[in-house]
Amino acid sequence: MIEMLSYDFMQRAFLAGIIIAILASVSGTFIVLRRYSMMSETLAHSALVGVAVGLVGGYNPLWMAVIVAILSAWLIEYLRSSFSLYSDAVLAIMLSGTLAVAVIVVSLGGALNNSLFSYLFGSILSVSKEDIITISIFGSISLGLLLIYAKELYFVAYDEEVAKTSGLKVVFLNYLLVSIAAVIIALSIRVVGSLLIGALMVIPTASALQYRVGFAKTIFISLIIALLSVVFGMGLSFFFSLPSGATIVLSVLVLFVLSLVVNKQ
Repeated sequence: MIEMLSYDFMQRAFLAGIIIAILASVSGTFIVLRRYSMMSETLAHSALVGVAVGLVGGYNPLWMAVIVAILSAWLIEYLRSSFSLYSDAVLAIMLSGTLAVAVIVVSLGGALNNSLFSYLFGSILSVSKEDIITISIFGSISLGLLLIYAKELYFVAYDEEVAKTSGLKVVFLNYLLVSIAAVIIALSIRVVGSLLIGALMVIPTASALQYRVGFAKTIFISLIIALLSVVFGMGLSFFFSLPSGATIVLSVLVLFVLSLVVNKQ
């Protein structure tokens, strides 16, 4: 471990991984409880459209990913609430559509190169100081909003109709949650990859839920699982020259299986 952290790029990678683990696990708890588990995958593919546009048009891929992901999140929530469509149907439609758009944009622009590949599967070892600063600033804002509205978001996730009758601004809270998720996912695809960020958002919470504890403890357990996954995954990646994003996801999968075994009735 000491040898691994003696390199500057590994220090940046660990810092970025820890930040993403915190953001993904905490936001993932609200997403899973809201039954929006596929939201992370859908928004990751939407963010990939922004990356493709950025690479083809010469814009900053990260900022384009954030913009497109937020717009997609708003569209998903609008379709779900205004046209009485099932959430899983809306997510499936958006996932397929945005992936198709991303492929077309990349094909027309000839941008199918290593840069796009790094956003697909993550490139945590190439994270720069600027990336960490960006992730830290906007991640802190997103996390702060989640904590400020934690009780309200939990109430809406538990029973949306009762929350409405109780006077909560359910529409605002729904749009706030999907917007925060969009920002966190867009910031994370540079580190974990658009194909893998969904696992880091959903699996730690799914693992924590197996312990059947309260809401706050579920978030805490989810956070610990995500952090352990990053540490183990980064270690495996460094010592065995494996893709970092994939090893992080495999680590969280192992911890999920362990949670099933430990909590088996």
